[in-house]
Amino acid sequence: MDWKNLPSSGGGVEDGRGGGLPGGGIAVGGIGGLIIALIAMFFGINPGSVLGGGNTPTTQTQAPTQSGAPDQTYDFVDRILGSTNQVWSGIFQQAGRTYTPPKLHLYSGYVNTACGQASSAVGPFYCPLDQKVYLDTSFFNEMNQRLGGGGDFAYSYVIAHEVGHHVQNELGISDQVERAQRQARSEAEANSYSVRLELQADCFAGVWGNHVSSLANLTQQDVTEAVNTAAAIGDDTLQRAGQGYVVPDSFTHGTSAQRVHWFMTGFKSGNPNNCDTFGQNYGQL
Repeated sequence: MDWKNLPSSGGGVEDGRGGGLPGGGIAVGGIGGLIIALIAMFFGINPGSVLGGGNTPTTQTQAPTQSGAPDQTYDFVDRILGSTNQVWSGIFQQAGRTYTPPKLHLYSGYVNTACGQASSAVGPFYCPLDQKVYLDTSFFNEMNQRLGGGGDFAYSYVIAHEVGHHVQNELGISDQVERAQRQARSEAEANSYSVRLELQADCFAGVWGNHVSSLANLTQQDVTEAVNTAAAIGDDTLQRAGQGYVVPDSFTHGTSAQRVHWFMTGFKSGNPNNCDTFGQNYGQL
């Protein structure tokens, strides 16, 4: 993947690395705390270690390429974000809408957000309350070690997925899902809406990949990297590895097969209108 061919975000990346907060920090409650807690539960983390308390973990930020240049990671993230801005601005414009790009905040250790305090253990996430994607790039190391392997396009898929949640926020999809979950008759039904939301974000990540394919000179190996990551973070795969069995009613992100399917649906078509994982015309542009 020739990511250096992609455009810069023009200041869209906030670099807070090295400024990790000690445990404690702010009090967390309401929807913000819930969002962070759900993220933590997905990654198999004790939410108590995320929502304040404990010691700041030691993290190492490494560039996703082999050069070892200290600013390589920033440049990489900046260009991936810049390309998502370009792609989604164009798609929204064609539909007669205006896209407001999100910010992407790099941090190490702990970070305060409008959704509460989070640790690097939760992985990348999007906070709709401040419209920012949060990323501790030590997560790239985690991907290399156990989440389907690494690779530039795999890292890019993760970022594009979180930007996909911002797109959902822009389109009002997130609000529709929240209302549907409040009216759900069971936890399993509420979780099913979460699954559809996550699968759509996977599909939106694929749409972005399609639009930058030529500029970034994507290869089949690049696509395989992203697919391997999507498969590694399916609910069934994570539950089987973590507890030895799966509980489908507790799924919040979708199975490995579903995540791969929807990413490839977006990647092959490049059309967000093919990403209606709800079957109710959610997200039509």
